[in-house]
This record gives sequence, C-alpha cells and structure tokens, in this order.
Amino acid sequence: MKHTILGPDAVEWLGVYYRTILATTDTGGGMSITESVSPPRSGPPRHIHHDADETFVLLSGDLDFWLDGHRITRGPSQTFFVPRGKEHTFRVVSDVPARHLTILTPGGFEGFFAEMAAGQCRIPEDMAVIEEIAARYQLTFTGPPLDPCLAEASR
Repeated sequence: MKHTILGPDAVEWLGVYYRTILATTDTGGGMSITESVSPPRSGPPRHIHHDADETFVLLSGDLDFWLDGHRITRGPSQTFFVPRGKEHTFRVVSDVPARHLTILTPGGFEGFFAEMAAGQCRIPEDMAVIEEIAARYQLTFTGPPLDPCLAEASR
C-alpha cells in the first residue's frame, strides 16, 4: 500500500515512505531530492556518504541528529547539513511522524531507497546484503541507530 501523503510513486522500506521529487537524471547529476515520512522513534544506523553532501529540510515532526559525536534537534522549517565523508544519523523524537526533504549533492543516492524497498531488506538480519548495495551508492554503515534513551535524554 502506498502512502497517501506522498502519493502513488512512494515506496516503503522498514516503515519509512520515500518519494523522489527531483531525480539525478533531471539535474544532470547535480543533485537529487527525496521526500520521506518516518514514524516516531525510527532512524537509520550511523553511516557515511562518501561522495555527497546531505541537507535535511524538516517539514513536520522533530529529528535528533548525531554528527561526528555532536547532537542537535531540529523541527519544522529548520534544516541540517551533513558534509560528505562525515559520520551521522538521526532519530525521530516527536510523537508524530517526521516528514522531511533530503537533498544530496551530487545526486544519485535516490536509487538506494528504491532498491531497499524492492528487496524489503531487514536490519540487522540482512545487513550483509544492505551493505553490498550501499557500497554501490558510496555509503558505508558505521554503527547502530541512536539509542532511544539517549535521544530522549538529549532533548
């Protein structure tokens, strides 16, 4: 079932819905923009994008970001920038889903979400497959998701 907020082109992986709103092919490789809706308390494992800067634009909900050991919470109408090569992650800390735009420069990463949705890979059970696919997108996983207790304590 597709997410009604994001429309019929959305894909779902691990409860998060993704919709590419500007594909790499539309920008000559310069950037991609993906819209996401993540449920409360969700978030990816720590990771590094080796070839792309990542900018988050929060539309609803609150995200607790972790970047190279530093934490900061952002909410609606706020942004967060992650330079390429920097270890980072985030966790939804609001009681409502977080909706945000993810802008990657240069583009190309939106294909990762499509592959994960198609394969419905699970974390941690399928990490070997996830890491193999991630390597094609210049992504390395470096650690676990944020501890929910620590995320709540940092607010």
